[in-house]
Amino acid sequence: MKSLRVIAYLIDYHYISVAKQLNTVNLSMNKDRHIISELNSFFAESNNTKAIQGIMNVMSHITLDQRQMEFAKAANCKFTAGQVLELMVLFPFFAVKNGHNFAKSILGQMFACRKDMFYRFLANADINWRQIVYSFNRRLLRRIAMRSDSVKSKEPRCLIADDTDFPKTGRKGELLGRVFSHIEHKSILGYKGLFLLYTDGKTQTFADFTLQGEMGKKPAKPQGLSQKQLDARYSKERDTDSRAAKRAGEYFQSKIDNLIYLVKRAILEGIRFDYLLVDSWFTNKGLVQFVKSRHIGCHLLGMIKMSKTKYDTTEGAMTANAIIAKKSKRKGHVKYSRHYRFYYCEVAATFAGTPVKLFFYRNGRKGEWNALLSTNTALGAYEAYKIYSMRWAIEVSFAEAKRLLNLGKCQCRDFASQIASISLCMLQYNILGYVKRYESYETIGGVFRDVTQASVELTVTEKIWGILMEVIQTIAEAFNFDQDEMMRAIINNNNKELNAVRRAFEALQLAA
Repeated sequence: MKSLRVIAYLIDYHYISVAKQLNTVNLSMNKDRHIISELNSFFAESNNTKAIQGIMNVMSHITLDQRQMEFAKAANCKFTAGQVLELMVLFPFFAVKNGHNFAKSILGQMFACRKDMFYRFLANADINWRQIVYSFNRRLLRRIAMRSDSVKSKEPRCLIADDTDFPKTGRKGELLGRVFSHIEHKSILGYKGLFLLYTDGKTQTFADFTLQGEMGKKPAKPQGLSQKQLDARYSKERDTDSRAAKRAGEYFQSKIDNLIYLVKRAILEGIRFDYLLVDSWFTNKGLVQFVKSRHIGCHLLGMIKMSKTKYDTTEGAMTANAIIAKKSKRKGHVKYSRHYRFYYCEVAATFAGTPVKLFFYRNGRKGEWNALLSTNTALGAYEAYKIYSMRWAIEVSFAEAKRLLNLGKCQCRDFASQIASISLCMLQYNILGYVKRYESYETIGGVFRDVTQASVELTVTEKIWGILMEVIQTIAEAFNFDQDEMMRAIINNNNKELNAVRRAFEALQLAA
């Protein structure tokens, strides 16, 4: 009786029609088709939101050159490398945390495979993740640039560089060590990620990254670990020409050297920008000279430390503190902005043999002075302040990617898997940003919420459908009913006996 009550309840709420659609999806994958094509065959008939339609649309228009996917994979894998990549990009949009949870998800019901396929893919040392990310980004940025709001925009295009912490609880990750966290102001176990973000003022796109480690100050404890802890870490021998080995080679390079390499690579990949925005940690002579030597008309705009670094002015070489102290004593040199509510001062100078402009800002009469440096000597104080405020976009992107996409939370020990996991998060975030722009969402979180809500509803429906099938099979065996005839009667909803049972249970529920 309880089983029939479940059936009546499910019929009343129309779960069967949706589940029937789900069961009719063609699960036999053709190796020449994309995962997205298979999903579209179902979503075309479903009541999905504009967010998930946007995800399907952008994924269907992004294809990778076969040469980018030419690497060794298991001979018995029935999916192409491109199909595996598409599935993994879709993971968070279908509430799939990792390869282990895939089988229980809606994607796992549609595209049956084992978790090993995904973990082997992550650990593959020959995958050129940097090239894959740029290939995706070129197509996304090209489509964004064609929009009228991009063509008419007066906002500067900026590359933003910054690092973020990736704390780890396990101690056996490859190359894992202690790094200094500027957020917690102490040493933590984990990695640092140095990222390059492109923004046009409306859409943020992760362009590239490196994983960073620190050797520490004590030679006896490299990376802040004892010899026993170093020996316990996972290690793997790789071909020195493999992509993972080259990425591992960046691990102990200085952040400045890696940043210069990332910017060079971005320019070679066709990304054009007006300003490179950095905080005070990155602004130094090497970066100023490098940006000024580029031939694409770009400039550096970075905060500087009020330290012992000297700048050549018309009054001699002085530190930033000495410059603003002298200017503050002279009438008319320091001005006040009612609109921005700060005091400011502009000073022309030379730094590392390059003409620059220094901008000093202070909130209130007794506030501390902060300063910006720009290689664009034609820039004004208001415009410099406004452009540099765009640097906060990367902080917001870090927070969103960590909260929604678990950026930097991969638990794999293999260094190649860490690189792959972060690269996938970048692709997922960039796709969300693209859909946000095209579907007029206010936030990335809004897009993600709508996408996952639609996929979670499908997952719940699939689970209910599975329970219903078990119930029907049990009843059919107990009463010697034909299971197919029983299913047909339920789906068509025209069986008088079943309708009578349903009405009877509805009456009992009302009476209760």
